[in-house]
Amino acid sequence: MNLPNKLTMMRVILIPVYLVLWHLDFAYNNYAALAVFIVASLTDFLDGYIARKNNLVTDFGKFMDPLADKMLVLTAMTCFCAMGRFPDWALVIVMAREFAVSGLRLVAVDNGRVIAAGWSGKVKTFSTMVCLCLMHLTILPVPIEVLDWVCVIVIAATTLYSGVEYFVKNRDVLNWNK
Repeated sequence: MNLPNKLTMMRVILIPVYLVLWHLDFAYNNYAALAVFIVASLTDFLDGYIARKNNLVTDFGKFMDPLADKMLVLTAMTCFCAMGRFPDWALVIVMAREFAVSGLRLVAVDNGRVIAAGWSGKVKTFSTMVCLCLMHLTILPVPIEVLDWVCVIVIAATTLYSGVEYFVKNRDVLNWNK
């Protein structure tokens, strides 16, 4: 297993660590969970960079990297949703986009085509991870409710935009006439 794939697997392993820290009752557990979330998020950017730079792209990495990203982000969103800080409608938008784009990619592969990650998808991932990091912070000069809503709007907007862009740019993959 090469280094990028090890980093991807580390991200998967950090998800239950994040959850345990989130649920443990001790002072600043949210900051401990945030530290794990940041490390896991950084592995996302690092594994892709190393894989592309050193020509270490593998089929396992192509499959597992986006899955690990979705698992990490949806875990954090679900935790905030359970607290009432992330609305369920926004969580459904994120999940629907992820399922829809994954489905589109499956149809494309069946037609002998690969749909690479687009720029808007990378912006979505980055802004989502930054927003989720900010939502972990409790000592900010802005009320938590305001921060939460700004983050929810940014996450929902970038998610919707990137999802629509994937379908518009790849609409020929879906043959509506057959």
